[in-house]
Order: sequence, then structure tokens, then C-alpha cells
Amino acid sequence: MAGTEPVSAAVNRRRFLLASGATAAAGVAGTSAGALLPRQRQDPAVEPAARTVAQRPPRSAPRAAPYALTTLETTARLGGSAHTGTYRRLVSGPGWPLVVRKELATPGAGRQDRRTPLACFVQFTDLHLADVQNPLRTEFLRSRGASSWRAQEALTVAGAVALVEQVNALGGGPNTRLRPAFVMTTGDNVDNNSAIELEWFLTVMSGGRITPNTGDPRAYEGAQNSGLPLFWHPGDPHLRDLDKRRGLPLIPGFLAAATRPITSPGLRIPWYSTVGNHDDLPGGCLSPALNDFAVGSRKLLSVSAGDAAAYAKALGSGDDPKSEVLKAILTRNAASARTVTADERRRLCTPHDYLAAHLDPAHAGAGPVGHGYTQDNLDGERMYYSFKVAENVLGISIDTTYRSGHYEGSLGSDQLRWLERTLAAHSSRSYDADGRLVRNSGADDAHILVFSHHHSPSMTRRPDAARTDEPRHDGAEVIALLSRFPNVVAWINGHSHVNRITPHAHATPARSFWEVNTASHVDYPHHARLIELTDNGDGTVSLFTTLVESAAPHRTARDFDDLSAVGLASLYREVAYNAPGLAESMKVGVQEGWAGGPGDRNAELVVAGGSAAA
Repeated sequence: MAGTEPVSAAVNRRRFLLASGATAAAGVAGTSAGALLPRQRQDPAVEPAARTVAQRPPRSAPRAAPYALTTLETTARLGGSAHTGTYRRLVSGPGWPLVVRKELATPGAGRQDRRTPLACFVQFTDLHLADVQNPLRTEFLRSRGASSWRAQEALTVAGAVALVEQVNALGGGPNTRLRPAFVMTTGDNVDNNSAIELEWFLTVMSGGRITPNTGDPRAYEGAQNSGLPLFWHPGDPHLRDLDKRRGLPLIPGFLAAATRPITSPGLRIPWYSTVGNHDDLPGGCLSPALNDFAVGSRKLLSVSAGDAAAYAKALGSGDDPKSEVLKAILTRNAASARTVTADERRRLCTPHDYLAAHLDPAHAGAGPVGHGYTQDNLDGERMYYSFKVAENVLGISIDTTYRSGHYEGSLGSDQLRWLERTLAAHSSRSYDADGRLVRNSGADDAHILVFSHHHSPSMTRRPDAARTDEPRHDGAEVIALLSRFPNVVAWINGHSHVNRITPHAHATPARSFWEVNTASHVDYPHHARLIELTDNGDGTVSLFTTLVESAAPHRTARDFDDLSAVGLASLYREVAYNAPGLAESMKVGVQEGWAGGPGDRNAELVVAGGSAAA
């Protein structure tokens, strides 16, 4: 789960996920060995998109790829009108224009004619690949509110495969002509911190066959054929469940299709991995001590109002012993739980397991082996590293998770010191904590991009029971550190499930940078970002952030009878767009908020720096 605001009594699982949503010398143990990339190639078939919002028409004529593969050209929209309880089909709507953001630096006239392309890559975030039959899931919270469970979750693998297919189809970036050189995932790659989900994620990214089913290989055993009207039963023509009453369709064969094997082509370009709270912790906030329940044979789908309220309170407060409360509820209600087939593949992953799986050559795909992590990371269970994005561009991936069990994020002191050393090693000019100028003639002055799962508002200072001897540092402290280094261009992250781009301005303009927060691929609006970096030749650089949808068609089959992998990926998006409350909220602009405003979507983010900087 992800976000920053507290959970109300009527627990909204998605909003909660939004609200709840190792020390080596810089450039040695923390640096990804063998991860250096060649200078990125331009695609001569693609003309850079240089027009601003004022110059670009609201709807332009269809253009050659890659424009038709991004939201510059078209976006998925709900068709029809918003009426409570009515399921709405998706249609292709107009694209979103490029917005120039100039809060941090003045865009120079004619920069599009003199800019030098530096880098192009794609960000995935919050895929939440989910084993929906896992006994440790807390679907029973739906009794507290309709939004506490996702009807589309059984289709996360099909949706992720369609996203990989889209990236493979991208040509050169619309603003640089550079072909994307890699994909960076910024965490919550899986949902339940289980070994089988991690295997699915690594296979989606690197290529291979996946069977998104656990327990009984011949049958689905979960909420959607439980007979409980709290949940959408797509294959049951007799049960008038909560979701069918609000318009979700009857789809015979849905569960069989959702659990059958699917093949991912794997990314044709290298990919890197950043860890999120769901990758590190069951449910994104629970204790690894609950492993016995995860691999067991009792799945709890319904509890008393008192038990649901007790767990909701524990989740909302953040400080209550959530895992102990859940353990008591699972134990107390074991007799009424559904019997399912136990499966050892649902075991919870330790940080060592997570790193070892990434380093397994079987999951190397297009590389690099380890996807940013090295043997040095494994030996120290350090889940942070730096790598070369492109010539004169450095990427830094940090670990913001609380390993003891919390959905919020932070950095430990050891990692914060490593981050400071890494920044200093690539900055000839920086500032100390008191604002005094520091010079380092041996630094290479790279443009710096920082990647994490948590965004700054979701990073807090609280003790981490798994690392009791180490002070923790919040988002404000990370912002303060990054602002000391003029080479930092952007901090790129996820967790919130919302598209939001925030300028972090400083009184000294060169010390300003952008924070790029990208929505999830499990909830509306199902976005990834194509990110391009240019030197404008006038003392500024521009970071272009173009949103990308998956390769699945916007329109689903008229009678919902296309249960192919492509059909399921389309259905995955459409059901997500029909989540409880989203359609109705269009009247007050909340849905727009999840997708972000115009400046949070397809944007040119201008910041001081570049070849003409003083």
C-alpha cells in the first residue's frame, strides 16, 4: 500500500497504500559493476517535439511512432457519462500536451535548436504483481469499505506483460530521438513480499513463461469464487455481488483465464531495480514473522465488524502492533477461514532472498546481471547502489524501506552518509550543511538522477526495530542533502500512486531540483514514464517526462469474450478505471488528481545546469 494521509474508519485500501501506499566507498561496493552504458543512440526517424502548450494544438493529427505509443498522442478515457453504479467502457481520448515547467529556471528561447540529448530511459513503478490466493492477504477489510479491495488484482501479470511489450515497441524519445537505454523500476514490484511473486516479477522483466496461480494447480482458491457477495464473482451468474450491483460484468471463464500460463517477451533493453516497502515486507507494512500464515492452508475472507475495526485502527495509526493484531485475528478466526492448498512458494522473502534472486543469471534478461545489485550488495544486504545512466549522467538508487514493518520510508545514517559521499564524488562544486561552498577538483561533474520508492512526503523519522542502533532520516533531510549538490537534476520515485511533479526551489538557483513522482500500474491511471534529459546549451538542462500506457488496446471486447493475454490486459485497465468512487469523483476532480494536473504528466522540467553554467 502507499500515501501520506491517515486511514479513515472506512478503510480505503488503495488510499491507504498511497498514505501508507550498507556502507562502501562511493563508486566501489555501492556501484553496479558492469553496468556502464554506451552513449545513447538517436533514432533518425523521430523528430523532437519542441512546441510548448501554447504552440501545440489540443488534438494533433496522428503521427509516426513513438508518439502514438505515448500519452502525447492519445490516452485511455472513460466513455459515456458518470452515473453512480454504472460500469463504463474505455475509449481513446485526446493526448495530453507538453507543459513547460519554469519554476526553477527560465527556459531559453531557441533551446530546442541547440540542445544536446544526454539520456533516455523508462520508469516503471508500483506494479504490485499479486498472488491473490495468498492466505496472508487481508481482503476481509472490504467489509469496511468498497475501495479496500481491487477487483482487477488477478490480472496484474497480464497488465505488466503488456507494459513490457509497449516499451519494446518504443522508438526514439519524442524530445531527443534517443532510444530508451534501460528501464528503472522504483519499487513495489510485488504485492505480498512472496517468493513466487518475486519470480513472476523477474520473469516479466527478463522474459519467460509465468503461471499466475498458486495452491491447487487445477483450481482458483480465493475471494472471487468464495461465494461471499463482498467480492466480484465474474464467473458466477447467480450471485448478485457488490461489484455486479455497481455494474461489473459477468465474464464466464475469467478465473481460468487469469490463472493460465502467459509468456513475457522480456525487456529488450537493460533494466534496474529499486526496492519498495511491498518488496521488503508482507502487505507493505507487516512483520516477516507471519510467514507460517502465508504458506499455510487457511485463508480468511470475512471477519466480525469488531475484528475489522481493530485491524483498520492498527493500520491507520501506523504505531500499533499491526502484525500482532493481524496474527490474533487470523488465529481467532481460523475455524471459519476458507481451506486452501498450502504452497511453500508463498514464503516471505528476506532482503538476502530478494538480492540473490536478482543476481541469479537465470533472470539476467537483457542485463545487467543483478539489475544494479552486485555481490557486494548481497554480502552486506545493502539495497542501494549507483550506476552510469549515460555519458556524464549518474543514477543513484536508494533503499527507503523500514525493514521492521512500516509503510512509510526513511534513510538510515549509514546510507545517508554513503549518499553524501557518492554525490560529492561527482560534484566539483557543492555546499556544506552551513551553506559554504566546497570545491572538489577531482570530481567528474555528472548530472545526477536519484531513484527511490518513497516520495519525500512519505518519509518519516521513526525507530526501525530491525536496525535499532541506526538513526533514521526523513524526506526533508533528503531534500536538504540533495540541494547541497548543484549537479542533482531530479529525484524520481513512486509509492503515492499519483502523478505529481514538485519543484524543490532554493535561494541559490543552482541548488534547486525536481521531484518526479509517478502513479502506479495497478490503480488508475496505469502509467509508466519515458524520461529524457537534455543539455540546453544555455546554462540549463531539461528533463522531459512523458507518460506511457501499456500496449493493451483501450477498448475491450464488446461481450467481454476476449480472454487472451491481450484481452485480459485491456480488461485489467478498464476494471481499474471503474474502481469504486473513481467514476463519481470525476465531478469533483479527484480522478484527475490521481492522473495529476497537466504539469504533472507530459512536462519539460527546466533547471539550472548544463554546458553554459557558471
